[in-house]
Amino acid sequence: MAVIVPVRDESSNIAACLHSLLTQRYPAARFGVLVVDDESADDTALIVQSLAEKNEQLKLLRSHALPRGTTGKSHACSLGARAAPARAEWLCFVDADVRADPPLLASAVQAAVREELDLLSLAPRHELRSFAERLVLPCGLFTLAFTQDLRESQAPDTANATTSGPFMLIRRKAYEAAGGHAAVRSSICEDAALARLLKRQGGKVVLRSGDRLLSARMYTGWSTVWPGLAKNLVDTLGGPASALTTALLALPLAWATFLIPALGLVACIGNEGSSACFALAVALAGSAAAVGLHMAGAVHFRIPLWYGLLFPLGYSAGALMVLDSVRRRLYGRVTWKGRTYP
Repeated sequence: MAVIVPVRDESSNIAACLHSLLTQRYPAARFGVLVVDDESADDTALIVQSLAEKNEQLKLLRSHALPRGTTGKSHACSLGARAAPARAEWLCFVDADVRADPPLLASAVQAAVREELDLLSLAPRHELRSFAERLVLPCGLFTLAFTQDLRESQAPDTANATTSGPFMLIRRKAYEAAGGHAAVRSSICEDAALARLLKRQGGKVVLRSGDRLLSARMYTGWSTVWPGLAKNLVDTLGGPASALTTALLALPLAWATFLIPALGLVACIGNEGSSACFALAVALAGSAAAVGLHMAGAVHFRIPLWYGLLFPLGYSAGALMVLDSVRRRLYGRVTWKGRTYP
C-alpha cells in the first residue's frame, strides 16, 4: 500500500499527521508514506524531510510548477500515484489535517477486501475548536444529512457518489483504469469527481463513518472556514440552483424555531383565544425537537451545549457562504491557498 499525503503550507499539521500514519498497526514492509509538497511557502517540506531522514518508510516528493487547468491537490495526488511503488495494490490518499488511530489502515484494507470495494472513503470525526467551526460546521453537516440520500448515492446502479476527501482508499487497478486524478485535474471537488468517474466505469464506491478510526480539523477559524466551504458548496449541494434553494429553505426554517413560538406567546398572552395557546403548544413542541437535535449535535461534536441554541446564526452564515460560492462560480474564479482557479 502507498499512503499519499498532498500538502501545501501545512507546517502546523504535517508532523502530527505523519506520526499517526507511521505508527499504524500495519506491516511496515507492506506500506510506505509519500508526501507530495505542492510548492509550500512555509516549513512543510523541511519538516517532512527531517522526519524522512529518520524513517525509511517516509519519502518526500516535491511538485513541479502547476500545469495550466489543473488544481494543486489533483496534481499532487497524481504525482504521488505515479511515484508509488509498482507493488502497491492500494493507494490511500490522506489529507494533512487527518490524525489516524493505529488500527486505521489495517481496518480499512480489511473492509475493502472483504466487500470487494474499489474506493472506500471514511468520514472523520471533526475536531471543532474555534467559534467559527463550532457555529457553522454542525449546521452544514445537518444540511447534508437532510438533503442527501446516502442509500441512493451509494446504490450501484446510480451515477452519483458521495465521498469524504480526507481519507480515500482506492484499488490501484481501478484508479489507473479510470485515469486517476489526471482525469479530474480541473475539478475543485476532485474527490467527488474521481468517485463518480470510478463508479461510471463499474467500480464499487462506498462512504462509511470513520469517526472511531480517524479525526480531522479541516479549518481553524473564519479565515479558513469561509473560503474552504465557499469553494465547494455549489458542487456539494448539487449546483447553483440547488444550493440557493437549500439556503433559502434552511434559513427561514432555522429562525422560525424561535420566532414562531415568540409570536404564539404574544398571541396567547393577548387573550386571543384558546386556539392561539394551542398553536403555541404545537410550535413549542416543534421548536423543542429542533433545539434538541442541535444540542445532540453539540454533544456529538464535543462542543459546549449552548452552541445548540445558536444554530440560526450558523445557518445564516451558511446561507451567506452559499451566496458567495454561487458568486464565485458566476464570476468564474475560485481562490484557495494562494491560488486562483478558473
